[in-house]
Amino acid sequence: LGIGAQGLGGLTTVLDVKIMDYPTHAASLPVAMIPNCAATRHVHFHLDGSGPAHLPTPKLEDWPQVTWKADTNVATRVNLDTLTKEEVASWKPGQILLLNGKMLTGRDAAHKRIADMLEKGEKLPVDFTNRVIYYVGPVDPVRDEVVGPAGPTTATRMDKFTRMMLEKTGLISMIGKSERGPVAIEAIKDNQSAYLMAVGGAAYLVSKAIKEAKVVGFEDLGMEAIYEFTVQDMPVTVAVDANGTSVHNTGPKEWQAKIGKIPVVVA
Repeated sequence: LGIGAQGLGGLTTVLDVKIMDYPTHAASLPVAMIPNCAATRHVHFHLDGSGPAHLPTPKLEDWPQVTWKADTNVATRVNLDTLTKEEVASWKPGQILLLNGKMLTGRDAAHKRIADMLEKGEKLPVDFTNRVIYYVGPVDPVRDEVVGPAGPTTATRMDKFTRMMLEKTGLISMIGKSERGPVAIEAIKDNQSAYLMAVGGAAYLVSKAIKEAKVVGFEDLGMEAIYEFTVQDMPVTVAVDANGTSVHNTGPKEWQAKIGKIPVVVA
């Protein structure tokens, strides 16, 4: 396939496939697909009537110690507090950035409310001029955390709002996960913007780059409120540049060509 991890191209696209069948009405022909994001969020237990099920608590010592240090030899530090449209337009596809400074957040519910407010001519609770928005709904913090797990949500759902945000609010860049569709890519190109991709599936690790967090708008939306994050060396990859080049298109194509040259050995 050449799709690879995170859709950026690679030799390994699917690690495992499990097929199960269930009795259904013949006319419905149902097919359910559960990607890893959901498939790893469940536990099996059996109730035999003797009492409550006791689920073993995972031992933290069973997991490897994950360490990460910013490497400016392969990544470029970006100051979000002084970021300009010209700097955004200079980013290249696949370039790794380390974000520092303040960013805003917002996902489905916030974008819908922003659209409604703009249509009514109402003033937004925050100024998006020359700001970057992170598509995230952070989990509430516990103990001494600044914020709970704060991994990116799928950016495709915000495609229909992209042109509005870039042309009517002053926003200059976005962060999320997964690819952008043609509508969003066209809007990004027309406005010399860029879409950055954070690492999906690593919400806890991403949250370690967030040093301060506060709600600045739509507090009633809970985790979908608009937050302002202060981040330090948050790693992202330029997924769509100001020319409309998407690494989710170029990456798989490169790997499909490479895979085609791999000799097939028949036992």
